Amino acid sequence: MERLRQDDPARIGDFVTLARLDADGSRGVPERRYLARSADGGHTVLACLPPPGGDPARWAAEAQQAARLAQPGFWPVGGLGGTPAFPWWASPYRPVLPLPAVLAAHGGPLPEPVVRTLGGTLAEALASAHVLGVVHGGVCPAGVLLTVCGPLLSCFGATRANPVAGDVPMGRSVLETGCLAPELAAGGPVDRAADVYALGAVLAYAATGHTVPEREEIPAGLRDIVTACRSRDPQGRPEPARVLAELVPGAAYGALTGATEPVPLPGRVVEALSRQSAEVLAAALPTQGS
Repeated sequence: MERLRQDDPARIGDFVTLARLDADGSRGVPERRYLARSADGGHTVLACLPPPGGDPARWAAEAQQAARLAQPGFWPVGGLGGTPAFPWWASPYRPVLPLPAVLAAHGGPLPEPVVRTLGGTLAEALASAHVLGVVHGGVCPAGVLLTVCGPLLSCFGATRANPVAGDVPMGRSVLETGCLAPELAAGGPVDRAADVYALGAVLAYAATGHTVPEREEIPAGLRDIVTACRSRDPQGRPEPARVLAELVPGAAYGALTGATEPVPLPGRVVEALSRQSAEVLAAALPTQGS
């Protein structure tokens, strides 16, 4: 667990904060994310607040919208609480690491088979959202949350179909530069092709440790699909279903995002997830008056 800082809140609604989910200096984090527990000790949650300097009202509006996206493959956004000046949401805790913490625990880029499973799962999640007319608009390494059963996309920032230029998710403003599609950087609207570009950047990050690696840095087996996803021409990018087929040939649709059994992960990553779980369980709430 990442220790709380002096400027972190001691409480979020009815929950006492135990630790931060993200390490100091993490880039692209869409919101402030904490592990927290109810005062009676009965419920442990992932509780989230607007990012520093963000607009609480807009953050709350996006959180309410994201809460309606209950698709497999997405981390669920719980009910919104708090006040207009201090909104928050919380969802039940499970051991989870943001993708940057996964690479840190592993000691570098992930093995190709792990990247394939991770990328295929994320592609399947995006495909299911796109079918519903939902564009994510905030895919980045920090928005990928890895559990023992595979990755989940943080759905904060998800937006409805057909947004107009300039009316994009707040989460985009804090994305890694390498995850922002060229047409968005030029002021265009968020669309499905931009999600695929960002997915390619996440795949590149998982495989190399960088969102914008040189082509030769990408493992040969992933090079073509990552390059296609990161095409500067939106029309040249594959649909998420094709990304899934390329990464995990023969996978039955829904099998990855619907997984309920542990997936193969590097030992150090499993150890980090287990350590977090143990530390959360062992964390003592402050005594009254302390």
